[in-house]
Amino acid sequence: MAKFALFVFNGDPMCFVHVLLNAFDMKEKGHEAAIVIEGAATKLLPSLEAKENPLHYLWVKAKEQNLVAGVCKACSSKMGTLEVAKKIGLSLLDDMNGHPGMASFYKKGFTIITF
Repeated sequence: MAKFALFVFNGDPMCFVHVLLNAFDMKEKGHEAAIVIEGAATKLLPSLEAKENPLHYLWVKAKEQNLVAGVCKACSSKMGTLEVAKKIGLSLLDDMNGHPGMASFYKKGFTIITF
C-alpha cells in the first residue's frame, strides 16, 4: 500500500474537485490518501460546507472517510476561515512555523503531491 499526501494550495474549485476525486480513487485502490488544505485553498472551506455547493457531497464524503488530514492554521487565519475550520472539526496543522510541513508527512512514508 502506498501513502500519498495531497497538498492543495490552489483555491480554484475545479482544482479542488480533482484532489477529492484522486483521494477517493487512491483509497478505493487500497492506498492511503491524506488531503492537506493549504494556501488559497483554505478560502474554499465555507463554500464547501454549503449544501447548495456542487462539491458539498464530495467534501462531506471525504471528511467521513477521514481523507482530510487537516488545514493550514496560518493560511486559514490569513484567509479568514480559521473559525470555520475549527467549527467543522478540521485538524489545524502548524508544525512548520504555523504551516503544515511536508517533511513530517514524508517522514511517515507519504509521497507528496501538490496541487
